[in-house]
Formats: sequence, structure tokens, C-alpha cells
Amino acid sequence: MSSGSAVATHAHNDEFNPFLSMQKGFDTAADHLGLEQGVRKVLSMPDRELTVNVPVLMDNGKVEVFTGHRVQHNTLRGPSKGGIRFSPDVDIDEVRALAAWMTWKCSVVNVPFGGGKGGVICDPRSMSIGEQERLTRRYTTAILDIIGPDRDVPAPDMNTNEQTMAWIMDTYSMHERKTSTAVVTGKPLSIGGSRGRLEATGRGVMISANEALKMIGLRPEDTRVVVQGAGNVGGLGAMLLHREGYRITSISDMYGYIVNERGLDMPAVLNHLREKRTLEGFDGADYSTDGKAQLELDCELLVPAATENQITTENVDRIKARLIVEGANGPTTAAASEALSKRGVTVVPDILANAGGVTVSYFEWVQDRMGYFWTEEIVNSRLEQIMVQAFAEVRQTSEKFGVDLRTGAYILSIGRVASVYRMRGIFS
Repeated sequence: MSSGSAVATHAHNDEFNPFLSMQKGFDTAADHLGLEQGVRKVLSMPDRELTVNVPVLMDNGKVEVFTGHRVQHNTLRGPSKGGIRFSPDVDIDEVRALAAWMTWKCSVVNVPFGGGKGGVICDPRSMSIGEQERLTRRYTTAILDIIGPDRDVPAPDMNTNEQTMAWIMDTYSMHERKTSTAVVTGKPLSIGGSRGRLEATGRGVMISANEALKMIGLRPEDTRVVVQGAGNVGGLGAMLLHREGYRITSISDMYGYIVNERGLDMPAVLNHLREKRTLEGFDGADYSTDGKAQLELDCELLVPAATENQITTENVDRIKARLIVEGANGPTTAAASEALSKRGVTVVPDILANAGGVTVSYFEWVQDRMGYFWTEEIVNSRLEQIMVQAFAEVRQTSEKFGVDLRTGAYILSIGRVASVYRMRGIFS
């Protein structure tokens, strides 16, 4: 009896392991591509992993030691690229998976980067600004040897922002003895940031939704939208969808969600969120703290834009949306994704839908290296051009192989990286 339950628990844990989820997508695509065993091995493993233990002097005079990771999954197509997150939940498997997803994401939109990711195990909400700065600078110094404009270009992620990037850029520049703006993206405009960067991921979600709607024959005005998450991706994505004529019926933050079947006034919602730092108390919508129930609301379009492992085998049968556009990384487990595909639900996968952020990060890196900066109109129009093209290529690939969009995206991106690997060969 006990051994059976242990097996069930193990299988359950496997479903929630983001690295195994990523690996499943990789293996399926590799099978379709007929990738030879050696190429599979090379592309499924990270190039380099660095784990550092970072001492930080806290405000109370004590020294704490924080563990940080930086994983460079692949640099065949260019420098590795990916965010740095500060969270108590950071673990090496998660960072590996996110680094690999970045490789496939950059390849899907044909941006000349490989994938990287970083994370520090800490709770920034319990730390002062001074403590966060000291942690950031010491972590940067610890990973200094493997980052750089031509090596590995970090960016903001969960619980990090443009201020964090400014500290990293300054620390790196001090060691290089010159101002090196291209070492990170997602910086403040005043030190080499790009216009349009803040809303880039949300804009990519909106463009993906527009393209997917054409594919399944829906119009924005007939589309009820449920958005999980109210940050840069969820909040700004919902605002952009609202402007396009979609009816946003629900949005959530980390505490709960609001719902109004007639549609939410998104500018008013975001104003309320800025002032109160919570959706609770928003006039003109019902409020609930049962976050899991939000995903099961009646809607045509569901945008999970919070964190990974939100749509799982536990709730997938209760998901009512016809279309899911993944704003977060890995919000749907591999097993749930298969179930949705069998039911005929269209899923625009994370490596395509949220690639707007890395695309404009690439624009920022290019502008920093040129020392010449573009208008927001140019940034947005170039982003749209790349995202529409990528969506069309993913759709064509999925139709050619007779697979869903997620598998099509993996086949397209892995095929591109594999062809570069074959061209470059093995140096020995």
C-alpha cells in the first residue's frame, strides 16, 4: 500500500519539475526532427552552471550567506540571455529549465542569443533596499567571470527590476574600468535602457492573442479574457488587450482576483493597484481570494501570466477557455498540455507568447552597442514584425508535422539551434 502511494507521489512531483517538463517538450520535438543521439545530448545539457555562496552584511550588523546560481544553457547562436530572479523558491532544476526555455525562446523569434538564467535564494520582501543592493553587487562580483556583453547578458525577472540591473551594470563597469551598458538589459532609460521594454512581454502576449484569434476564427470584441497575474506581463498585457477591444472579465494578483462579466475598466484597475498595492476593494467587480478558481472561470481566452505549474492534471479538466496564451514561463505542465491538446484547446506556448520581452531586450542590447537609440514607435513596430513572423513560422511548422503549436515551436527552435551546431562542428 505504502509503496504504491510513494510511486504516485513521485509521479506527481515529476509533473511539477520544470526541468523534466522542458525535457519532455525537447524529446518530443527531437523525435519529430529525427535528431541524432549526439546532438540530443549536446542540446539537452547546459553548457555551464555556476553556484556561488554570497556573504552579505545585513542592516543588523550580522553576516548572512545567500546561495546563487547562473546557468548558461547554450551559446551556439550568440551570448546567453536570461533573467535573474530573487526568490526563496529558487532551485537549480528551475534555473536549468528556465535557461533552456530561453534558448528555445530566442531561437523561435530568431534572435541571435542563447539561453541563460540566474537566481538567488532569498526573500527580497524581508530585505531593505540597502541589503538588496549589497546582495546584488556581491552576487554580480561572484559571477563576473562568466557574464559580459559578448558572453552572457542578464535581465530582470521575478522580484528584480531596472534598479537591480543598474546595480549589476555599475558593478560590472567598475571592474571593467569602463561604462559597459550592454552587459544587462531592462535598465533605466537614463543608462541605456530601451523605450518600449517595460511593456514588451505584455505586448508580445497581445500580438500572439491577435494572431491566434485569426487562426481560430474569433474577434476581440467577442472574446472574454481571464488574466492570471497583474505585473508587467499580466497587468500591462491586460491593458493592451483591453485597448484592442477584448473584454477583460477577470485579473488576479498574489492575494486574490476580481471578476466582472461585463468587463473590467483596465485603466481604473491598474490605477487602483498602483495606489492600494492590491486588487481588493476595487469598485466595480467582485473579489475572491480563491486564486485557483480563477483559472476555471468561463472565458474564451485564458492568459496565465504569473508563475509556472498553474495548469496541471489536477485542474485541466475544469479549464473552460478555447484559447490559452502563456504569458508566464512554464505555466502549463507537460501532462496538462497533452490533455488540452487532445481536447482541441489552442495553446500559444510560452516560448512564443512571452518572447516579446527577450526580443526588445535584444533591441536594447543592439542600441547599447551602437550608442544610438530608437523611438518607441520603431521598437513596437519591429517587435510586432518579429512576433507576427515567428507566429506564422510556428503555425506552419505545426501544420507540416501535424502537431500542436507547442510542439511546433519546439521543432522550429531546436531545429535552428541543431543546424548551427552541425555547421560549427565540434572543436577538439
